Amino acid sequence: MTRCKPDNVADVPDTRSMISDELAIEIARLGLVRESSEARTLHRVTELASRSVTGCAGATSVRWQRGDGSGPPEPLVCAGSHPALAELVDLQLARGEGPIFDVVTTHTPLNCEDTLAETRWPTYTPAMLRRGVRCFTTTLQETDEVLMTLTLYGVLPRSLDPRQLAVAALLVAQGGAAVSNTRQYDDAHRTAVQLQAAVETRAVVDQAKGILMHALGYDADRAFAELRRISQTRHVKLTALAQRIVDGGGVQGTK
Repeated sequence: MTRCKPDNVADVPDTRSMISDELAIEIARLGLVRESSEARTLHRVTELASRSVTGCAGATSVRWQRGDGSGPPEPLVCAGSHPALAELVDLQLARGEGPIFDVVTTHTPLNCEDTLAETRWPTYTPAMLRRGVRCFTTTLQETDEVLMTLTLYGVLPRSLDPRQLAVAALLVAQGGAAVSNTRQYDDAHRTAVQLQAAVETRAVVDQAKGILMHALGYDADRAFAELRRISQTRHVKLTALAQRIVDGGGVQGTK
């Protein structure tokens, strides 16, 4: 008995058949927050794309800051698998135009099957040809927190296998998720550090208050008011003053 494939999945690429066990592990590692930074993640994405996508000779990626509506998004972090390709990104960023700007402005991926016949970017296409680029495709990962582009380059016309582009889409999606996770982790870590500092500050101030209460017979409110007065009149931070008292340095003229 012959089983028919449903019409709605007839043209959907099966990325499972394109991803080796090694690549699957590398993609998973992109999500390890403690091993990531934005720059490192972008470099790993470009490296994996160059190595894993059939016909891809190199790749570049850019992490963008969303615009405020009055202009295009601003580039934050860039990465390139090869110096010559990184130069192509720098050229676009310097001029504020080119394929990557078109993609982040229109929110639509694009591709070029043969740069020799390309007419959309007359000032940029010659630079690609001089570096041996004969085709490219740029895809986009966009969430509420992250805007990221990944460009794949080929050295022969039409050398980027369309069936393999699903792998590129997976890489940029996982890379974007890793960037988002890294930012959230960094924000959470920063908040934790600030809270810890606040707790430690409160603790030393409370100790200094206790010392003043014991030495001068003040209640808690008056002891704290005295600390603030001395801090302001002597132009010393409250926490530094409190630490001095706790360390036994004393404070002259507290009465």
